[in-house]
Amino acid sequence: MREIIFDTETTGLDPKTGDRLVEIGCIEMVNRVPTGETFHCYFNPDRDMPAAAEAVHGLSIAFLSDKPRFHEKAAELLEFLGEETKLVAHNAGFDFGFVNSELEMCGLPPLGRERMVDTVALARARHPGAKNSLDALCTRYGIDRSHRTRHGALLDAELLAQVYVELTGGRQIGLSLAAETNEIEMTVQALPVRDRPFRAPRPHSASEAELAAHAQFLETVKSPLWND
Repeated sequence: MREIIFDTETTGLDPKTGDRLVEIGCIEMVNRVPTGETFHCYFNPDRDMPAAAEAVHGLSIAFLSDKPRFHEKAAELLEFLGEETKLVAHNAGFDFGFVNSELEMCGLPPLGRERMVDTVALARARHPGAKNSLDALCTRYGIDRSHRTRHGALLDAELLAQVYVELTGGRQIGLSLAAETNEIEMTVQALPVRDRPFRAPRPHSASEAELAAHAQFLETVKSPLWND
């Protein structure tokens, strides 16, 4: 099963008021295991960068000024995302809203909401009443985020991929090992039994001399328990 874990960085909180997408990072997973395939891109938003947003992700307009516009990379992004692949994000409605806003400006169809998997909703269902930020979940599951000094789309997607595996029950390595063990046992049982010459069982009872020596030893035991 192929899934894409992704995250975005933006100029603000609402595309309807003119905020733009400035970074997207995507991680491909197959059967809950990262394949190593990624898509990562910065975008020139053609507008200013509010100080509050820059403080979160550290992306300045000076840095973004020579980056491609979203429409220049839209086809490449959509090819990576595929047509039916589930798209996993933390607070996914936010990320879907920005990506779909950019697609709309390009005259392209939006990402279907039926593809959306929201890890915030998964975390709330699994840990009701607990903090469910990405940082909090990394702490809960012992995921190292010491290298995360600021938000970054690809870095956050990498962390989220690990969190997502934990939220969905882990990789269940034990079950796969059990299946492999059963296969080995079935293979061993299926091996043909070779013809072997019959050997009579060897006697293991004590000889008369051994019995006498044992009785003599017991006589030397003082206050034996078996006499109580």
